[in-house]
Amino acid sequence: MQPRPYWNPYLAGIGLGLVLLFSYLVLGTGLGASGGITRIAATAAHTVAPAAIERSDYLGGYFAAGSPLAHYLVLMLVGTLLGGFLSAAAAGRVRPGVERGPTAHIGLRLVLALFGGGLAGLGARFAQGCTSGQALSGGAMLQTGSFVFTGACFAAAFALAPLVKKEWR
Repeated sequence: MQPRPYWNPYLAGIGLGLVLLFSYLVLGTGLGASGGITRIAATAAHTVAPAAIERSDYLGGYFAAGSPLAHYLVLMLVGTLLGGFLSAAAAGRVRPGVERGPTAHIGLRLVLALFGGGLAGLGARFAQGCTSGQALSGGAMLQTGSFVFTGACFAAAFALAPLVKKEWR
């Protein structure tokens, strides 16, 4: 089966903007991903060491109103993963594999992806929000810090691209 072409990026951007608007109208808040992951991790840690997690200044508050998994951010995360998979399947773009450059071994690629994802997750917790929450939701609210953050992300990506570009040739 031949994969269908990607969406027009301008139409996809308008669609994402409408989803963000709908999120503000229905939930009273914007989009984000790291909060759902944090709540899942807190629940997993709570099954191993409930007393320690409940005493934690950082994670203990997640259990004040019941299960952290009943929060909208967890449902949004699950919906995003499920919707992304269904969209990719409908477009004929689901196939197992590890994307990597010709010189990177699969093990190295997976280790670097895990390290980078962990670093990004840690940064999201320090910043009290992830890139999507900062750029999309903060940008939609015209928050200066969100625009500075988004600009810094693009500047860092352009600065670091020459260092990793050779791995993808």
